[in-house]
Amino acid sequence: MKKIVLALSVLALLTSCVSKKKYSALEAKNKETQDLLNTATVKLNSCLEERAGLAATVEGLKEKNQLLINTSKDMTVLTTKGAENIEKALESIKEKDLKISRMQDALTKKDSVTLALVTSLKSSVGISDPDIEINVEKGVVFISIADKLLFKSGSYDVTDKAKAVLAKVAKVVNDKPDFECMVEGHTDNVPYRSNGVLLDNWDLSVKRSTSIIRVLTNDLGVKPAQLIAAGRSSYVPLFENDSPENKAKNRRTRIVVMPKIDQFYDMIEKEMKKQQQ
Repeated sequence: MKKIVLALSVLALLTSCVSKKKYSALEAKNKETQDLLNTATVKLNSCLEERAGLAATVEGLKEKNQLLINTSKDMTVLTTKGAENIEKALESIKEKDLKISRMQDALTKKDSVTLALVTSLKSSVGISDPDIEINVEKGVVFISIADKLLFKSGSYDVTDKAKAVLAKVAKVVNDKPDFECMVEGHTDNVPYRSNGVLLDNWDLSVKRSTSIIRVLTNDLGVKPAQLIAAGRSSYVPLFENDSPENKAKNRRTRIVVMPKIDQFYDMIEKEMKKQQQ
């Protein structure tokens, strides 16, 4: 999140929202996890190549022993040395298979959890609504809701229509107590006219986030500990703010539903330590 300098009169309002330090820590943690996943992928490919080589060795040993059987009338069984070599090669393949299986589990666990969540969200929220988009980026589920469903122009008061949509989101979040949910407010680039309470688009985006969080917690029973409030102002647009239509698309609230990063990071870290032993 970009660093900003706000007037001292606004600091009290923003203390209820996510701190820059916590938000930056989450992004750094997510990047660190992605780096570990990339490392694990490289190791997985290396293991697959080794496994293929060992399989070729086994086949070669089998052919050699078969040749010995065919050319030696007295030989009715594999030579002791050849049998031992095959046994060692097979044991090595089993070890590689076990490592590969562990790494594949670590790499796919988050994706499988995310896919199940997407399916649940699509059926619960109603993906057919053009003003609600659900997608997955880097293992995180994003629900983007157009502001016209949530607020009146320039306002941070949640509409009654929005509460019906948020009730569906709340149901999914409540069914996933091990997930965190970040509510991000986004505006277009039209400067907000200060009303004495809010100074600019930064204030408006954060205030819209906290307004939605209050509905989720006070009216819909979502646990506050699962929620994070964030405002992005106009600095993360989906489209250029060069038309009324694009500005409308940029005015949105994005609800980020994700497994707790620490849990997934710990799982990957433990697996990487095993591979280094």
